Amino acid sequence: MVADPGAVASATPWRFRAPEQLAPYEDGWRELAAATPGGSYFTTPDWVLAVWETSAVADAEAAVWIDGDGRVEAVLALARMRARLHPRVPIPVTHWGLLGYGDDAADHGVVLTVPHRRADVGAWARGRCRRGTVWMPAVDPDADPVPFPRGVRPVARTVCPRLAVAPDRAVGSAGFRRLMARRGRQLTGEGVNFRWVGPGEVTRADLETVLRLHRVRRDHLGTATGFTPRRLELHARLLDRADSTRGPAVMFAEADGVAVGAVYGFRWQDTFAYYNGGWDPAYARLSLGTVLLDRTIATTVAAGVRTFDFLRGSEAYKFASFGAEQRWDTQWLRPKGPVARTAGVALRLGKALGARSSGGPAGRR
Repeated sequence: MVADPGAVASATPWRFRAPEQLAPYEDGWRELAAATPGGSYFTTPDWVLAVWETSAVADAEAAVWIDGDGRVEAVLALARMRARLHPRVPIPVTHWGLLGYGDDAADHGVVLTVPHRRADVGAWARGRCRRGTVWMPAVDPDADPVPFPRGVRPVARTVCPRLAVAPDRAVGSAGFRRLMARRGRQLTGEGVNFRWVGPGEVTRADLETVLRLHRVRRDHLGTATGFTPRRLELHARLLDRADSTRGPAVMFAEADGVAVGAVYGFRWQDTFAYYNGGWDPAYARLSLGTVLLDRTIATTVAAGVRTFDFLRGSEAYKFASFGAEQRWDTQWLRPKGPVARTAGVALRLGKALGARSSGGPAGRR
């Protein structure tokens, strides 16, 4: 269904059951995400529609409220999914949730709405999710809870550190800066150079390289990861909607023309969100992962970034090396049924999903 831009604004939203139907409203959706407190790349149509296009979710729907001049005033994309709500509760639960915040590892969820639409969005959400479990595993602390379905309550928090950056602000201690300079010289001496691929320039081949390096790193650590080749199509769809101001970007470390390290993330507004990456363990003695991250921060700051978002994970390097500040996403739950209630108890007891693995930069997801 496509709304008539001249239609009179109504408390009843336009409802869409297929991602391609949202194409006329993507620009307005992005403007709303940019204006909403807590809005991030994961709240944009770039991410949400890419997840919808590449997921196996059968019951998904986007509700869009549009004013009389055709401006997008609110967007709520919901889906019925099946997933484990806690790693120690092995039985998956069918639940309602924000589209894009399931297995695809998004952070900072919010419901996008202008203030005068809050009640309308909340009423629609309550009707749509009136039965069953509702789980929102990664809600931004700045999110407005009023539009959430009735009965949803915060049950746990997930560490999501951020670093305020600026051209005139040094990252890390003086000792850390000296170490990065020394490691940089040592890497240069071994033929390693760094190459930035900005938003709008990343290719599918670049994504394949990032996944390869991530797998090399994971195999070396002996840890599991959800960032596997089956996610390639999702991230390739992100490239389709990217431009020079937003979307995927990569910092590569290369030796003899071959990538030996990568940091992968997303630019949105004045924020860069570090999503994942990996590197050849042969360069661990020269702190390649840390140098890569340091170079990424410097490059994005020069391009206008003022917040470097480390996303989920409480790894020590984020705080000790780079000086990130503590921040949390919140998990919200309305449990229905014994399995969901058991998971809710475990979450409230503090066994929340945090860092899925350790081992320095890119040790998440």
